[in-house]
Amino acid sequence: MTLEARLHLPVAAALREIQAPVRERLERVPDEMWRIVQADVAIVEAANAHLRGMRGKLFRPTLLLLASSVEDAPEPRAVPLAAVAELVHLTSVVHDDSVDHSVLRRGQPTINALFSHQVAVLMGDFLFSKAIAELVRLGDMEPLRVFTQASNEMTVGELRQLASFDALSFTEQDYYTLIRAKTASLVGAACEMGALAGAPRFRANMRRFGERLGMAFQVADDLLDYTEQEAVTGKPSGNDLKEHKVTLPLIAGLPRMSRAARARVEALFADPTPGDAAIAEVVGIVGESGGLEFARRKGEQFAQEAEEALADLPQSDVKQSLADALAYVMDRRS
Repeated sequence: MTLEARLHLPVAAALREIQAPVRERLERVPDEMWRIVQADVAIVEAANAHLRGMRGKLFRPTLLLLASSVEDAPEPRAVPLAAVAELVHLTSVVHDDSVDHSVLRRGQPTINALFSHQVAVLMGDFLFSKAIAELVRLGDMEPLRVFTQASNEMTVGELRQLASFDALSFTEQDYYTLIRAKTASLVGAACEMGALAGAPRFRANMRRFGERLGMAFQVADDLLDYTEQEAVTGKPSGNDLKEHKVTLPLIAGLPRMSRAARARVEALFADPTPGDAAIAEVVGIVGESGGLEFARRKGEQFAQEAEEALADLPQSDVKQSLADALAYVMDRRS
């Protein structure tokens, strides 16, 4: 089935089905993570216990393990590498929540809300340093090189975003540069390292697949902020607009807006605490200006490019899971 056909299925491929070929090894990843970061320090153990309860979908470890199985010859080091990939991602989550002063993540208190911003920053540093120590223990420079490069790109991406003072001057190319650094770099690194732990001749293919998948993932995530209905209000959450974050739907819509519509957007960005009515109005303006449709098409383009990177892989359940991951990313609801 083509990607276009999969994108029009009533429900995206379930993540548990995507994970089926690597289920047994994936279930070992959380234990590996907490082995790596264990410490006989009370505050670290308390923070670790909280993070364990916030277990995510393990999407990056899933991709790494699938990539390692492309030729049905995964190496034992794939599991600790998958744990490292998730720890690097978790580091970025802890730091992002602190930078954004977020109080909730997946419905639970963030580390900075539960402890303090100082603890969150130091805890993120701890997670990252332990992940790097694990790569050193494995004794292979390539995973160390690839993951540290991705981490550097993620950090530089955050700094560039913080240094952008005029949000509405953020261009389409600025946006692609940002999401390539903040999201696609780590997804690409995970897929590349998976290939090196079982299918090295497909290293470039998997890197390309991961990077384009990461771009599609972020575009789809940014679209959700404009389209997903909140259970309580029945309206789009608009959290990015509330925080004055400019993403692709708004960037694409701005040049097509009337002067009056543009003025409403500028008024929202000038208001330090925009209300729900103003946010709902701008969401409507972005939709009417074609911003949502433009972003959807761009996300589908990135997904198509990711699928093309899979063309040379041998046919298998693993290849199908990688292809289904594209539909999951593009069609997910949360």
